[in-house]
Amino acid sequence: MSRFLRTSKLGMVTRLLLTCFVLFLFPYSSFADFTDSEVSVLDGDTIEVLNGHHAERIRLSGNDCPEKGQAFGNKAKQAASALVFGKQVTLQTHGYDKYKRTLAAVLLRNGTNVNRELVKGGWCWWYRKYTPHDTELEKLEKEARDAKKGLWADPAPLPPWEWRKRRR
Repeated sequence: MSRFLRTSKLGMVTRLLLTCFVLFLFPYSSFADFTDSEVSVLDGDTIEVLNGHHAERIRLSGNDCPEKGQAFGNKAKQAASALVFGKQVTLQTHGYDKYKRTLAAVLLRNGTNVNRELVKGGWCWWYRKYTPHDTELEKLEKEARDAKKGLWADPAPLPPWEWRKRRR
């Protein structure tokens, strides 16, 4: 009988350690993708969706749009609104930012990646600091710059991170 108890305890400890190991290897596995509608746009790179009965703030990962009050800030918000307002979206979540907003790629039902469309249209910067290996956003930003689309029509657009720093 005591041998059975030792084997059971060993099995429980092994399962517990294995579970901890899996959670350590995949820390964001708890961030589930979800699809929802009732999207509102707060600014060019932040939206709010209704997840069940809970409103959740979503920060578009890899994007940094001009802020409200900054040149092109309203245009960036309008571009985001034209893409997502009132539409059903799917979120591919990546964790949280320092303000506890969910970081996500936002996809429309037709497969359009909203994050990429905003960069492609020239309404935001590729946020290198947080997505340094996103070669697709890098390429789209370069193409928008070269074509002088959106904010790139300005000969010297001020990046939002510098604008925020100056306002402190």
